[in-house]
Amino acid sequence: MLKDEPLIIRSSGSELNDKVSICEIVLTPIDNRRLMSLCGRVDEHLRQIEQRLGVEISNRGNSFQITGSKEAVHITHNLINKLYAQTAQGQELTPALVHLSLQESYQMLEKNNSQNIKPILQDNSALNTDFTIKTKNRVIKAHSKNQRLYIDRILKHDLNFGIGPAGTGKTYLAVALAVNALETEQVRRILLVRPAVEAGERLGFLPGDLSQKIDPYLRPLYDALYEMLGFERVSKLIERNIIELAPLAYMRGRTLNDAFIILDESQNTTREQMKMFLTRLGFGSRAVITGDITQIDLPNGIKSGLKHAMSVLNEIPEIGFTYFDVKDVVRHPLVQRVVQAYEHYENTTNKDEKK
Repeated sequence: MLKDEPLIIRSSGSELNDKVSICEIVLTPIDNRRLMSLCGRVDEHLRQIEQRLGVEISNRGNSFQITGSKEAVHITHNLINKLYAQTAQGQELTPALVHLSLQESYQMLEKNNSQNIKPILQDNSALNTDFTIKTKNRVIKAHSKNQRLYIDRILKHDLNFGIGPAGTGKTYLAVALAVNALETEQVRRILLVRPAVEAGERLGFLPGDLSQKIDPYLRPLYDALYEMLGFERVSKLIERNIIELAPLAYMRGRTLNDAFIILDESQNTTREQMKMFLTRLGFGSRAVITGDITQIDLPNGIKSGLKHAMSVLNEIPEIGFTYFDVKDVVRHPLVQRVVQAYEHYENTTNKDEKK
């Protein structure tokens, strides 16, 4: 056996059922620097491999266990072997390098499977997990099944949609997770983005510089940040450009690496704007898109980019979709009643129009 060749404890592994197998490998020689490079910051490289190849990877030191379909486990084993060998020459693995190596592995797996690659193990643990998000000033807890699923999907997927009525915590939970990711050094910066669309009003010319003109549209995002980090710290982070609040138009032409990006009020994007935003995602970044398709403020005749994305992207397993409903509203009890009343009215009106 070559010096840097991994020692395979169980190549075929045991089988949980006819679709799932387990493989365990031990990487030698033991080198903590190389193992850290392989796993990535907070195991981000392992999570990247899991999401792309539809497997589960757990490790302790230089021992790795891979669970998934027999084909996916075999390809993942070869990929880990290859990546660990690359670190022998002192090469520092990055999300970009792992992505490039994954491309070949994914194509090989896709060639051997006629259907989309999806995780073999269905994990319903999110429904029973008491999710708690800790920030400097607050501890935020999930209050409903959909909120727990939402948090779980954001933690597992690089791209997520949170869709539902006002008051369900879509934006607030996303901001809390972004702050937590920044404080635990999972990302280097936070970008909070909204389309600058007037909610049925014509405000005309607004005085002040550009920042003062767009601030009113971003105020809800400021409020959430102030609650979690405090006014002074938020101001300092904005000054250092670690937190950036910007209108959607400012995203064109940018590639955003190592960032947590939130697009709020996305129902007010056009198709072109939504596509532009989704293609800004860089390596080591995570994006959350929130919106309420019942409150679209676009001019008549312009279709919502959020509604279009829901139909175009819903079959991609690496993208998380969470749909909230009236039971998830966590504002004043009357808000829930208001949402229910509007839903009933719109459903009744639509039925009458079809007759």
